[in-house]
Amino acid sequence: MQEEGNQEDPCGESVEENEPKRGVWDCFCIPVQWFSMLSREMHWSFVFGVVVIYGISQGIGGALAEVGTKYYMKDVQKVQPSEAQVYKGITSIPWIVKPLWGLLTDVLPFFGYRRRPYFVFAGILGVISMLLLSWHKNLHLVLALLSLTAGSAGVAIADVTIDACVAQNSISHPSLAADMQSLCAFSSSVGSLFGFFISGIFVHLIGPMGVFGLMTIPAGLVIFVGFLLYEPRMHHTSYRQVKQNFFEASKAMWTTLKSEDVWRPCLYMYLSISLSLDIREGMFYWYTDSKGGPSFSQESVGFIFSISSVGALLGAILYQYALKEYAFRSLLFWTQLIYGLSGMLDLVLVLRWNLKFGIADYFFVVIVESIAQMTNRLKWMPMLVLSSKLCPSGIEGTFFALLMSIDNVGLLSASWGGGFVLHILKITRTRFDNIWLAIFIRNILRITPLWLLFLVPRADPNSSILPASETMDSKVAIDTSDTKNVELMSLVHSVDGK
Repeated sequence: MQEEGNQEDPCGESVEENEPKRGVWDCFCIPVQWFSMLSREMHWSFVFGVVVIYGISQGIGGALAEVGTKYYMKDVQKVQPSEAQVYKGITSIPWIVKPLWGLLTDVLPFFGYRRRPYFVFAGILGVISMLLLSWHKNLHLVLALLSLTAGSAGVAIADVTIDACVAQNSISHPSLAADMQSLCAFSSSVGSLFGFFISGIFVHLIGPMGVFGLMTIPAGLVIFVGFLLYEPRMHHTSYRQVKQNFFEASKAMWTTLKSEDVWRPCLYMYLSISLSLDIREGMFYWYTDSKGGPSFSQESVGFIFSISSVGALLGAILYQYALKEYAFRSLLFWTQLIYGLSGMLDLVLVLRWNLKFGIADYFFVVIVESIAQMTNRLKWMPMLVLSSKLCPSGIEGTFFALLMSIDNVGLLSASWGGGFVLHILKITRTRFDNIWLAIFIRNILRITPLWLLFLVPRADPNSSILPASETMDSKVAIDTSDTKNVELMSLVHSVDGK
């Protein structure tokens, strides 16, 4: 007995000594186990597609496109801030017609596939448009806008196709809906962090047109996803039924959208986004102004956006591990309030109050941008999860695209509204006297959605929002006998498991 006790004591001590090491090791193992779990539940090709589309195409490619386009409009096309804000809205129009891309992916297969051909087409469109921008020095503004819009269309088509896969898996795996949105947000944040880090360097070394040439790489990887994504081929596809499928899908969408449980949160999402005026082009011109602004270099702008992307990453992590179980209405209240109040930091910056407190412009801008990215991500995440919960089975790609297009109409309204404010206040390439007033107006409007939260359901991410009858009535498929065969590999495994 005494010997056994003596043997147990050292073991107990060794366990206690190893506990800290195990805790540190878990910090590295948990993300790996999380990725492994998602790959196991929904097949590795789906996770790979999310990482490529959100992390590389929209993350790295989006960061390069944002910084490159800003300098392209400012230094190559030499447009005013208000004009750049309007042109930014024009290039986002392909995101507004996302229901069209979603409808195509749901009811119009090519060569027996619903998803893979659209990835290939999106990648080819992106490669061609970026090559055109990178090869022609004196490209007319109209042609440049068309090329930028075509590149945006390529990213939008790839986005809606992977969103269809996400929404589809959110319905079959409701307990993993928040995890899938966290995967999308995590991939996007990490990609943006790296993309912004290198964007300023490449703009300085090879110019904005050279950056457009680099963006052919993310577009090429989208083509690769189209060839790798596992999707069993459909047989006996009748293209005569495509018209009927379009009609049935449109009817199902309209029926679902008329539901009070659906249109009310949709209205809130649009208003909360459109009321947050976008004046970032004016702020960018002020950042790089040598007289009234901080006069940041190209590398500094890239580093600022890169470091601030950590804020978006922290927002995604915070939502995943601390906030994803909270009810939509209560979470949106606090995130919208913090989002509105944090905007006042921009006011401190442009009024130069930070210098009076001895805080350097570069350090303060990093803080301001990081807080803005984090609060915006925290505000955006619950709306994405809510949107996935509103999608009826059978047309999940189309309806999720419709919901995202409503959000993008809000972004377009915010962009054009911001351009209008910049124009009215006479903020130009060299004049920024009233930029403080533009910031103040934007911040006041950011808080107004708090009075519209009654439109958002009190449900939490684990509950079902759509009535069962509406979900059953809205099912649309191309061929009933092949419905299960067009799912991703994870769904095939779940059917076989039963």
